[in-house]
Amino acid sequence: MTSAARRPLEGRVAVVTGSGQGLGLSYARELARQGAAVVINDVDQQAVDAAVASIVEDGGRASAVVAPVGSAETATALVEGAVEAFGRLDILVTNAGILRDRSLLKMTDEDFDAVIGVHLRGTFVCVREAFRHFKENGVAGRIITIGSPTGQYGTFGQTNYAAAKAGIVGMVRTWAQEMARAGVTVNTVVPVAATAMTETVPYFRAAVEAERAGEPVPAFFRRDLGFGSAADVSGVVAHLASDEASDISGQVIGVGGDRLQIFSHPRPVSTEYEDGGWTREAVARRLPALIAEHRQSVGETLPPLPEELQPKDAS
Repeated sequence: MTSAARRPLEGRVAVVTGSGQGLGLSYARELARQGAAVVINDVDQQAVDAAVASIVEDGGRASAVVAPVGSAETATALVEGAVEAFGRLDILVTNAGILRDRSLLKMTDEDFDAVIGVHLRGTFVCVREAFRHFKENGVAGRIITIGSPTGQYGTFGQTNYAAAKAGIVGMVRTWAQEMARAGVTVNTVVPVAATAMTETVPYFRAAVEAERAGEPVPAFFRRDLGFGSAADVSGVVAHLASDEASDISGQVIGVGGDRLQIFSHPRPVSTEYEDGGWTREAVARRLPALIAEHRQSVGETLPPLPEELQPKDAS
């Protein structure tokens, strides 16, 4: 554990949703290392028990709320669980999520609703309940929501996930205005890290194999792609949870490997005028050249893998 004299979250209490494993567990462990007591949340009792034990074994404090994120009842249970276990709540990290990837014509209503329910509605109800607690108790709380590159760029087969993650950013920019007077900050972190999903993608194989072997991940992945481990993301989450970040709110911060990025608020890239208004004919006359000059990209284009990092069984 970090020495007490250097722990900026000493005495604070955090809830981290979806923290039984993976990125969420990494965030929870880092918050605990920085002094916070942590409420672990997941739907898997065994994973939750193991997560709590790992924090306690490292000298930290942790408790658990086993419940699916998405309902107002779970949001209330998370806040109440923090107060019952540790007497207060100061930090919320909304990490819980699921995937139901399918292309548009194959995506069912159930696929769409399930992902929206956990990611978007789950973030909404948890943040609403945490902010209610912060405001009623005069707590200058810290809220960190988790986004995704998909929410910024779009990804084939992820209509539901893209909508949810883009929606979270929209809510955060609204909440930052609504929460400012209460001294509460809210930000989005966009992680790029090795997960169970990336382990199956040949493009990332060299990075995954290096990490499994305890070897350094090649610089191409860590720097050019900003792709690393869950631990590479946790420092940003922990900093945003601290008093040192009291003037940071409404921001979208990407992090992975050795790279940190600040995403801009969407802004017009071109402003044009047409005397008398934009008739269809005027649009047809002028729009093609404007689009040709300022066309927006869709999706995220990954650079070619260096030869030495190509999968050995690639055709």
